[in-house]
Amino acid sequence: MVAVPDEIDKSMIDVAGLTAYLARPAGGSSAGMLLLPMITGIGAQIREWADELARSGVTALSWDPWEGRPSSDETPIDVLFGWMAELDDEKCLADQRRLLDHLFGELGCSRVGTIGWCLGGRFALLLGGRDARLANVVAYHPTVPGEPAPNHTVDTAEHCALIQAPVLVLYPGADHLVPPESLHRLQAALQSRATGPSMVHVYPGAEHGFSSSTRHANPVNAEAFALSWPQVMSVIHTTTR
Repeated sequence: MVAVPDEIDKSMIDVAGLTAYLARPAGGSSAGMLLLPMITGIGAQIREWADELARSGVTALSWDPWEGRPSSDETPIDVLFGWMAELDDEKCLADQRRLLDHLFGELGCSRVGTIGWCLGGRFALLLGGRDARLANVVAYHPTVPGEPAPNHTVDTAEHCALIQAPVLVLYPGADHLVPPESLHRLQAALQSRATGPSMVHVYPGAEHGFSSSTRHANPVNAEAFALSWPQVMSVIHTTTR
């Protein structure tokens, strides 16, 4: 049973010029997770998940894809999609590895994994292929379209095959952005690995982004998240302790 801290520390911090949200048990912990958000960036939803991880004993550091721009919770979705189209794969991966360095260094974590949602789910798979330090890779409904976006310059399936850590992918059966063929490519790449368990969970009828509370008016999404989240937490705790 995981011990629950009496309190957590949480704040927006600066990491070598990068904006990040930090939530951790008071006094820190050796277990850490790098959170890679969906299009809403470090909004209320990602902070809620980070705080929950911290209350369970895990230091959670959240990457800000929008680098301190105005609150993503208050920014129109069309503006967010415009920002997403400007993201550079290599720059994002370099920034994420700097945050990993901070988790292993200043924050004192000895085992660190990564979890991402939507655009962050794709980056979790890419980062997993780039950084062998990761203890796990969790990708909620990763945005890997059948036809790569113009700024998707790094191949996701190719990087899946390079991941050494255990991988958990959570795929919604009614994903309108990611066709089943994309999932099959990712799954084939993961299963080609000589090391690292591959766990691919499919939730029939669930929609892209089903983990977000904003999607839970649809009971299929709410039920998919209610079933998946405890499994995600179990993978995180098992691999970072």
